[in-house]
Amino acid sequence: MIAKLKGLVDSVGEDYAVVDVSGVGYLVFCSGKTLAKLAVGEAAALHVETHVREDHIHLYGFLEVAEKEWFNLLTTVQGVGAKVGLSILSVATPEQLLQTIAAQDKTTLTRASGVGPKLAVRILTELKDKAGKIALGGFTPQGVAAAVAGAAPMPAAAGGAMEDAISALVNLGYRRLEAFEAVGKVAREQGEGVDSSTLIRLALKLLGKELAR
Repeated sequence: MIAKLKGLVDSVGEDYAVVDVSGVGYLVFCSGKTLAKLAVGEAAALHVETHVREDHIHLYGFLEVAEKEWFNLLTTVQGVGAKVGLSILSVATPEQLLQTIAAQDKTTLTRASGVGPKLAVRILTELKDKAGKIALGGFTPQGVAAAVAGAAPMPAAAGGAMEDAISALVNLGYRRLEAFEAVGKVAREQGEGVDSSTLIRLALKLLGKELAR
């Protein structure tokens, strides 16, 4: 079982790279984000997930351990094979996937090749209680928002008001992920006791400023 490869990048294709390790070339399938960081002739160290089947042995390579863990987590969802898993990791980093699942935002997932609305919803539903364990040791939308942003923890009492505010902003035409981020920032600033109407008003103000930049 191959767990890691360290060598020189021999070539890079559309969805793979060939890594030369002491004269032996290993073909490794990678996400677009990993491939973009590889350069022919330069050294590379890839964490590898090995899939052994009756008709093939495939290697999947990742520059970061977190990306490998996400690949393994994504492929536990029915309908998400290795190819679709890499496709998802090509459009979103591990941190962005945490935010996406916390916000229950299917738009980001449907940007990936092979992921339609139904599969996106299945991914969001099945991974909601698992995703945070990769990096956070527990999962709540508030906790993910704070951890990804490096901010203070979200007030515990803000949860229901946050969801009401996010829903209101989505109904006004904002993407769920941007609504989630804006409401989360306002909730951290306002602290416990903040109500949904205040969250909506201040989040709209914040979104207006960002759009004006």
